[in-house]
Parts: sequence; C-alpha cells; structure tokens
Amino acid sequence: MHYVAWLIAQGAVPYRDVFDMNVPGVYLLHLGVIRMAGEGDRAWRLFDLGWLVLTAAALFGFSRRLGDVWSALAAALLFVLYHLSGGAWRAGQRDFLLTLFLVLVAWGAARVWETGGARVPAVWGGLAAGAGVMLKPQAALFWIACAAVAALGSRQSGAIRALALWCVAGLAVPVLVMGWLAWRGGIGPFAAILTGYVLPLYSRVGRVSVWEGIRWHVLGWQIWSCLLALGLLGGARRVPEPYGVRRWLAVLGAVYGFLHFAMQGKGWEYHLYPFAVFACALASIPLAPRAKPAEPPRWSAAPALSRGLTLALLVLTVVLLGAKGVDAADAPWIADKERRVASLVHDLAPLAGAGPVQVMDVTGGGVHALLRLHLREPTRFLYDFHFFHDEGDPRIQELRGEFARDLERGHPTAVVVFEDTWRRPGYDRLVKFPAVAALLARDYTLAVEGDGYRIYARRARS
Repeated sequence: MHYVAWLIAQGAVPYRDVFDMNVPGVYLLHLGVIRMAGEGDRAWRLFDLGWLVLTAAALFGFSRRLGDVWSALAAALLFVLYHLSGGAWRAGQRDFLLTLFLVLVAWGAARVWETGGARVPAVWGGLAAGAGVMLKPQAALFWIACAAVAALGSRQSGAIRALALWCVAGLAVPVLVMGWLAWRGGIGPFAAILTGYVLPLYSRVGRVSVWEGIRWHVLGWQIWSCLLALGLLGGARRVPEPYGVRRWLAVLGAVYGFLHFAMQGKGWEYHLYPFAVFACALASIPLAPRAKPAEPPRWSAAPALSRGLTLALLVLTVVLLGAKGVDAADAPWIADKERRVASLVHDLAPLAGAGPVQVMDVTGGGVHALLRLHLREPTRFLYDFHFFHDEGDPRIQELRGEFARDLERGHPTAVVVFEDTWRRPGYDRLVKFPAVAALLARDYTLAVEGDGYRIYARRARS
C-alpha cells in the first residue's frame, strides 16, 4: 500500500494505473503517512503505535460505563496486548485501522441511546462509520446496525431525524473520498475492477472455513476461548442504566467481527481484529467490582468462585498473549524477507537503470524493492496471482492479455519473477502463461538466480 501511495504521489491514477482490490481510503491514509513522515519502516511503526493509542483510548471510553475506570483500562490494555502479540507484520493492517472507527461508531450509537437522541454523538458516530467503510466495505453492516440502535434510542428528537443525521454524516467521508477518485479519473476503472473481478472472482479465491482460519494461528483458539469465557461471565453482571445498551452494542460488534472474518473467508489472522476489539470490551465487564448490597448476605461461594475464575482467565489470557508475542517477535520469515528484499535491491539496481521494472510477486518482497529503488512498473499489475486462478474465465483471459500487451509495449529493463506466490508457487507457473514465457525467452536473459527470485534482464538490441 505504501508503494501504491508513492505511485499516486508520482501522478498515477488509482485503479486506472494500479490494479488493486482495496478501496481508495486505504491509499489516502498511506499517502498521508509517507508525505508527513516518510516511506521508512520507523515512520510506519510510529504511526501504528499512535493509532493503537487512539484505539485503546476509544475502547476505554466505550467500556468505562460497562464497569468502572479500572475494568475499562483492562479492556484497553488487553487490546494493546492483542495487537502487540501479533508482531511486526500486523503493524498498520487495514482491519486493525478499522477497529478505531468501529469503536467510535458503537460509542456514538451508545451516547445517542443514553441521551435520548443527542445530535453530536450521531454526527461523530456516522462520520466514523463512513470512514470505516472507506477502509473496509464490510463495515457498512455495522454502520447499518448501529444506525438502527441510534434511531430506536432517539426518544426525544425522533427516530427519523436521528437516522437521517446519522446517515448524512456517514456519507460525508465516502462522498469526499469518491469525489477525489472521480476528480483523478479513477471512478470508472474502480467500478470495472469491483464488478468485473473483485465480486465475481476474487471474493471466491482461497476461501477456507472459519474453524480452519482460527486453528491455523498459534495459540489462537486458546486466546479466543479465554476472552469469550470472560465475556460470558460478564453476561451475568448487571450494567447500570442507561448504560446497558453498551453491552448489547459490544455483543453486536462481536457478531459483526465474526461475520467480518467469515465473509472474507481467507483465514488471515488480521481479519479477526474487529472481533477482538469487542471481545476485549465484553471481557472487561466481569472485572469491575460488584456493587455492595444494602445488607450483607449470608456466606455464599458463588461470588468468590466467579471472581476467582475471572482473575484466573484474565491471567491466562495475558500469559497466552505474552507467549504469542514472544513467538512473533523474532519470526524467522520476517528476517528472511528483509534479507531477500535487501538482496533483490542489490542485484536489481545495476540492471534496472531508470526502469521500468515488472515484478511478478504478491508479498514476497518485490514491491518493497521497487519502492526502495523508486521504480515504476510498465503495467498496472502489482501482483501476479490474478492470472493463475479461474484461468478459463474470459475475464481472467482479458487481464492476461492486457498484461502481456503492456509488458511488450513497456519494454521493462528487467522482469523479476518470484518463486513463491499466492495460490500458484513455483517458476513453472509461467508455462501456463505462454505469452509472457515467450517474451522472456525472446527478449530477455536470466541475469540473476537469487534467493527465491529470478531477474530477467533485457537483451541489448543489435
């Protein structure tokens, strides 16, 4: 996404000049970061930590009325631990960025309900919902659900007025972002990619069941079990009125988080962020102290057992998150990828010149190298997995034809082919793409056999 943002800064039009599946709000966010803080890893890490602080603060504000200050702080710290336990590769993931907006949406709906229809919370709740949709379109489901809650809770100002205010505020960010895209000339290509590729084809690629997705992850189901058990313990606790709606909004958020993970169907860990943030809110409820009764009851083991179980689950959750964080802190594949990118930059720089350079990769490091060298591609395709699924579909054949034609016309100084790519690993995948294989054989020579990549340099013309 940093590379896409850099291309936009160089004058590229999203979707027309860059074939990608994300919505434009993602690019604008990355563009803002690189313009304000630079393209480096340090700037992105600082941005990630700053966003984490904002998300934890919003979660604290939402959860405070579910218990007290200390239980809300526990919710915020649990989410901080959850995020940090994922390691460097989860820094700034789109689903993590979305959580801030989801919590603000829930908080806004809660304040509208609790005040009987206050306008200001409806405005910032709607604005947050619209901003979330510009990061992940699935957030529209939570927007609609919270709009219904805000309308039902508007006893004083009227449901229709509250709903209209929520929706108008929610449309503000999408209108601005899509207006920017239209001004740049990318609205038509965006619609074409969405309707011609993303919805009919990409949405079905690599789908796995929810259970498969969760059990892939180290310590995943144990952590979710502890958080869910804490949430269930909180279900028996009374939340003082009028703040009980927050519990149901947290449940609604957790349900949405589950659907968010299931609808995408890829089984990728970072898709669980929306579920995690509301699970942390629910987990905070049993951590709040119980109100003292007017008359001390006779001895009963139930409160003591419940409190002991709550504390035991909390400690176990923290230990599991810590263990996961230790496992992720020095993940060998991250160091391997960094070495691969550095090696590719070293090998490619003398061959590429001013470019352009085409990379056939997904996330192996090719795009990272292009960003470091500030090289553009002769085609609009960042990745090559588009060409290796549903090969018989005419839409995929059309994308293949476009890629081969633009590669031929663009005369790249080098073509980098990665061995491992999503869905179709191995260099022999080019056999299934004869137009590109023939071009490489005719006009290029294998110049570098690197660590997981090959660099084909253009032959000098006689």
